[in-house]
Amino acid sequence: RAKTDKVDVKALLRLLQRYLNGERKAVSVVQIPTLDEEDQRRFNRERERLIKEHGAHIARIKSLLVQHGVRTPIGRNFPEWLETIGDGLGNELGPNLKTELVREYERLQLVKRQIGELQQEQKRRIKEEKTKAMEQIITLMQLRGVGPQSSWILVMEFFVWRKFKNRRELAACAGLTPTPYDSGSSQREQGISKAGSRRVRSLMVELGWLWLRYQPDSKLSRWFHSRFGVGKRFRRVGIVALARKLLIALWRYLEKGVIPEGAVLKAS
Repeated sequence: RAKTDKVDVKALLRLLQRYLNGERKAVSVVQIPTLDEEDQRRFNRERERLIKEHGAHIARIKSLLVQHGVRTPIGRNFPEWLETIGDGLGNELGPNLKTELVREYERLQLVKRQIGELQQEQKRRIKEEKTKAMEQIITLMQLRGVGPQSSWILVMEFFVWRKFKNRRELAACAGLTPTPYDSGSSQREQGISKAGSRRVRSLMVELGWLWLRYQPDSKLSRWFHSRFGVGKRFRRVGIVALARKLLIALWRYLEKGVIPEGAVLKAS
């Protein structure tokens, strides 16, 4: 089979021609964020990375101490505390170990400070900036159980620059659509597609649990308890279905101002 750039270009042109003639499934149109919209996503992604680093530094300090039989919380006076303790046998900790622990603690403090700076900048932007993204974030935050971090990620990663025509496109973009297997006499569910945004998908599952806690009288919560209220396994399956329904409900809330049925807004 011939494989050249000329052959590929002709094949692409034929696909484009079919699409322009009305065959919308000939190609898939990909939405690309603008440079500014892409830059806006750096903020929450940096915070996500710093939180992982924060956990890694804590785990590293604790693992080094456990190797020598020491278990303790990491407080503000950690460097001074190191000079006063010994290992599990009562021997003094080695000088190289102490130095490594102090450097690891300093990196931990740096990450903490940077996370705090990001959170302060986030609050300032929400309060002062008058953009479509900030308006959507404030709108989502009015719902009980939806905080600033969840609202920020949903808007910056999803709602502010992607244009969804219907709920199927929305759920598919988050990878929350089912993938049934139906061939002959064999029928089974293969779970969700997981083909969309990993960040939004994991966030919506977390947000689903928060919704059950803070919006217990909403229609979505009552639907979940009536269908998946028995058994841990069924609840884990059901929370994914709730995540999909909740994502659609939040999209409608932003686009059309329709508050999810039974949901409670925060007191102003």
